[in-house]
Amino acid sequence: MESLLWIVLGVVLVVAEIFTTTLFLVMFGVGAFAAAGAAALGAPLELQAVVFAGVSALTVAVARPVMRRHRAAELSGEEQPFGVRAITGSSALVLEQVDADSGVVKIDGEIWTARSYDASQVIEPGTRVRVIEVKGVTALVWRDEFTIDEQPEIKR
Repeated sequence: MESLLWIVLGVVLVVAEIFTTTLFLVMFGVGAFAAAGAAALGAPLELQAVVFAGVSALTVAVARPVMRRHRAAELSGEEQPFGVRAITGSSALVLEQVDADSGVVKIDGEIWTARSYDASQVIEPGTRVRVIEVKGVTALVWRDEFTIDEQPEIKR
């Protein structure tokens, strides 16, 4: 019966975390689940409380600094972007005509569906474009005058 109470407490803490998004209450939820395990093994209530407090404190002491370090790196821009963020701003090659409704481009060796960011642009195959934004699985592209691969020579 005590293990059920610890499980309920753990679920309540995890659900409360959804509304706070601080990743703090979930650590106490982990402690409650550990105490539920101790209760299921027949530990007395005092030991269950010690397990709850110990696991919660350990989780806060170990996980919190790691999460803060990652968050600080993300905010300062030190982390290497990945996924959709990595291709935003990159150069692409048009494989099939791109207009406001459809198109296909090649971005870093991958084939992507594309649409023109400016509805009035129609971009022909073989043209280099810049990825402005990604919506779902479609890249919104813009024809640049100069892309990374086609920089003009600077005359001195």
